[in-house]
Amino acid sequence: MSARLSRLRRPLAALFAAAAAGLALQALRPGPPPSVRVLAAARDLPAGTPLGTADLRHLDLPPSAVPSGALRAGGAGRVLAGPMRRGEPLTDARVVGAGLLRGYGPGTVAAPVRLADAGAARLVRPGDRVDVLTVPSAPDAANGPRPRWDGARVVVSEVPVIAIPPPDENGPQDGALVVLATDRPQAVALAAAAAPLTLTITAP
Repeated sequence: MSARLSRLRRPLAALFAAAAAGLALQALRPGPPPSVRVLAAARDLPAGTPLGTADLRHLDLPPSAVPSGALRAGGAGRVLAGPMRRGEPLTDARVVGAGLLRGYGPGTVAAPVRLADAGAARLVRPGDRVDVLTVPSAPDAANGPRPRWDGARVVVSEVPVIAIPPPDENGPQDGALVVLATDRPQAVALAAAAAPLTLTITAP
């Protein structure tokens, strides 16, 4: 019996040594790198999209790669201010809200403007710079009021578009809304301008 134990002692010792070495290596192996889970676009999304759960997915990023203002939760129900590519992290500046004014400096306000022609709103995208014009109407007995282009007046110049709410958020009124980044005097001028309003896109 002792001879048999003697013969088994060496293989058992080697087995225990190998197991101990394996446990030691496992203990020394570094853990997974730290990451931050954020929300990202699950597909290409156009501006004005009301976000649903199917439009978003979770994305794990290294802490150094997390963009400022990245949203980790609460994206569903928000409205995109600009287009997003699939896999792009969602930030507060990408959704309609106070984050839209990030980077525009103190004194900037978000000024909603209702355009008389909804088609004009479809020509612009967030980031475009526009002039807003007021166009007085002239009476037309046959067809009702019509624009007098000879009396058009520029209300504000070269202001950036920061959001275009989707049509179902414009309410029952005619025309379409665009949201512009302006200073306070420009916002007052827009509020006081006589309708109808239209816009022209300026060169970058």
